[in-house]
Amino acid sequence: MEALVIEGGVRLKGEVEISGAKNAVLPIMAAALLTHEECVIRNVPDLRDVRTMIRLLESMGVEVVWKDRELRIKAHSIKEPLAPYELVKTMRASVLVLGPLVAREGVAKVSLPGGCAIGERPIDLHIKGLKALGADVDIEEGYVIAEAPGLKGALYIFDKVTVTGTENILMAAVMAEGETILENVAQEPEVWDLITVLRKMGAEIEKVEPNSLRIVGVDGLCGFEHEVMPDRIEAATFLITGALCSEYLVLKNARAEHMVAVIAKLRECGVEMEVSRSAISVKGADVIDAADVETQPYPGFPTDVQAQYMAMMSLARGTSVITENIFEKRFTHAAELRRMGANILVDGNQAVVRGVEKLKGAPVMASDLRASASLVIAALAAEGKSRISRIYHLDRGYEAFDKKLEALGARIRRVKE
Repeated sequence: MEALVIEGGVRLKGEVEISGAKNAVLPIMAAALLTHEECVIRNVPDLRDVRTMIRLLESMGVEVVWKDRELRIKAHSIKEPLAPYELVKTMRASVLVLGPLVAREGVAKVSLPGGCAIGERPIDLHIKGLKALGADVDIEEGYVIAEAPGLKGALYIFDKVTVTGTENILMAAVMAEGETILENVAQEPEVWDLITVLRKMGAEIEKVEPNSLRIVGVDGLCGFEHEVMPDRIEAATFLITGALCSEYLVLKNARAEHMVAVIAKLRECGVEMEVSRSAISVKGADVIDAADVETQPYPGFPTDVQAQYMAMMSLARGTSVITENIFEKRFTHAAELRRMGANILVDGNQAVVRGVEKLKGAPVMASDLRASASLVIAALAAEGKSRISRIYHLDRGYEAFDKKLEALGARIRRVKE
């Protein structure tokens, strides 16, 4: 176990490079299971989740070489279409191998996934989708077991928007016989990064309505080369950090078109930003105005930025109401922010945040990936020293976060618990 010790009150400044997107690279790695040929993925971030996915692929007999942010994956043969509990328990995205394995091998055994403790995230929509394509699916002793000698195209309507569900069923459908129509699909940029990869592999996918996809199954897919999109959640995290804790920050390799809702909300709060094609500059604000926000599926305000936004609202002028519409247990960071002096009242899926004049450093504990980032932001803005425990959550989704902050002038160090 490791912790971060942060001495707050230092104004940051400089440039920071935004890494490749965690939520894009993981499904793309899973897509490499669909072909016997070599797949090359560039701009791969060095994250705990990426390393877990590599171990998962290697456990199936897949060849993986990782060097200088480049992954070379070759699934020439699959030893066993199994995703064991020991690997899947720490990372929900492991379930993304389910669709590709069923499509290629006709069978898959995948442990029910773990990940962050932010509420129920059942995979029933994945299972219903596979059944719609003709698979027999059972759950035995904590494993999803799916069998399908040959998947068949079908119409499937997702009961609610799901990113990993969309990606899993999409990867199964690209090799199903005939035509598949998927309705109410997720529209996140990471989903479209995966679609770009699948098209490079020879998949026939087209958008037929604002939230519907038409897939015509093919007999086989080829290898690909692809550069992963920048991480919009990391970029949003640094925007909020810059607004609250910096003189100025320049985010290199950040795409504003992926963060329209976040940028609009920060401007509503009085934050000054300049946007170019490949960079965003943010100026530290003397006063941040409180503004309400509701999390929504893309292109709305992302749930993955809610915790960081709450940290900023803790020091805003006025009162804000934050409504969490995606996950029912995603306010666990509120209690830790209160330990630092924040005034936050949680009632169901809403949090009322009354801005205070200052936060004070305190020992706090991270409960999930984005909560970790919110505590780091609060600690950077607080008076005195904070100690953030259980930062393994942070390492799952942010590449060298502490090193990047240190390069911007933060007084931050990693210590053993």
